[in-house]
Amino acid sequence: MKKFVYICVGFVLTVVLEVVMFSNNQEKEQENGYLRIHVRANSNSEEDQRIKYDVKEAVVNFLTPLIAEGTTFTDAYKILKNNLKQIEAVADEVLTKAGYKYSSSARLKDEYFPTRSYGGVTLENGYYDALILNLGEGAGNNWWCVVYPPLCFIGAEGNAVENIRYKSKLVEIIQNFFA
Repeated sequence: MKKFVYICVGFVLTVVLEVVMFSNNQEKEQENGYLRIHVRANSNSEEDQRIKYDVKEAVVNFLTPLIAEGTTFTDAYKILKNNLKQIEAVADEVLTKAGYKYSSSARLKDEYFPTRSYGGVTLENGYYDALILNLGEGAGNNWWCVVYPPLCFIGAEGNAVENIRYKSKLVEIIQNFFA
């Protein structure tokens, strides 16, 4: 019987430690682990600026279900890295259908961003990891947002930051076990 109690206590302590470590990692990732998206228009012509928003919409629609599968900055980064060619394909399809002769190029890069607020979250100016999507020359004004946590992928213009939820498979399993 003592052995069973020790095993149970050990299991509970392990679970508690895992939950505490998960919470601490999430706090650190929220403070430091932002991943942005940056869509650069070919030029500042009215046509290039308009198509930039069409491409942005298609790319965000493509990425939203993929990014939703990631629960950490590392997950989101890997998802983007593994889908760079598909992101280009989505962008190029929009460009081609609209009759544009140039294509897109996507890459992940550490890039400087000015201070920006999303709902109740303010990101200070500085260097952030980002998905850079250049349309043609990429010399025009740009659109950018935060991919992780998914601040630009929820709630349209309102960016319902309060609706962001972080999940842990381990916590879900434990909750289901004790339910």
